Amino acid sequence: MQKIIETSDISKVYKMGSEVIQALKSISITVDKGDYVAFMGPSGSGKSTLMNIIGCLDTPSGGKYILNNHDVSDLTENELAEIRNKEIGFVFQTFNLLPRSSSLENVALPLIYAGYSRSEREEKALRALENVGLGTRAHHKPNELSGGQRQRVAIARALVNNPSIILADEPTGNLDTKTSYDIMHLFHELHQAGNTIIMVTHEDDIAHYAHRIIRMRDGLVETDVRNENITISEGSVH
Repeated sequence: MQKIIETSDISKVYKMGSEVIQALKSISITVDKGDYVAFMGPSGSGKSTLMNIIGCLDTPSGGKYILNNHDVSDLTENELAEIRNKEIGFVFQTFNLLPRSSSLENVALPLIYAGYSRSEREEKALRALENVGLGTRAHHKPNELSGGQRQRVAIARALVNNPSIILADEPTGNLDTKTSYDIMHLFHELHQAGNTIIMVTHEDDIAHYAHRIIRMRDGLVETDVRNENITISEGSVH
């Protein structure tokens, strides 16, 4: 199986005035292509810091991080930005959509940085929206969409560049229960289609959609187990 992510003894230290905070102590994990992983842990466990490093939003203080055969441990800001745009599709709790732009324009945004022509951008963005069931909402702005539809637009934007991994940070945090299950069913379908998904969540029922659950505590991996009771969709367990 092809490894997409490999971290070796990565650590992260923050200095706040005279105080030194060790957010990550020594994290060594691998994620294979096509895996579906949930990171869990209490506040201060290090899961968000690890997510930021995996997403190339931050670099480790020590250790090595290999993403899709690239050593990204010591890259510059510009190099990290290029890797992010090419390799990673982000889905955030707050959607992070541009309020004055249509769904199509929001989804097409990463393609501008990737150098596609306008017609190519629109074609790819529309296909991504159709893949998440929102082809008919392409010209709606975020304030004309429900919370679940806005998150689907964000997922389409994450998928549009065909990234190596989809990184979802509390993707259901701002959604009601039924909409949360709808979004998780969509993630299940994306995983079935071959996408590699890494998700941060503090909700047990959401974590159980993943095939592997990594629990963190005090900057370390506490447990890393295969999920024996995968939730497929609302009310059904595989």
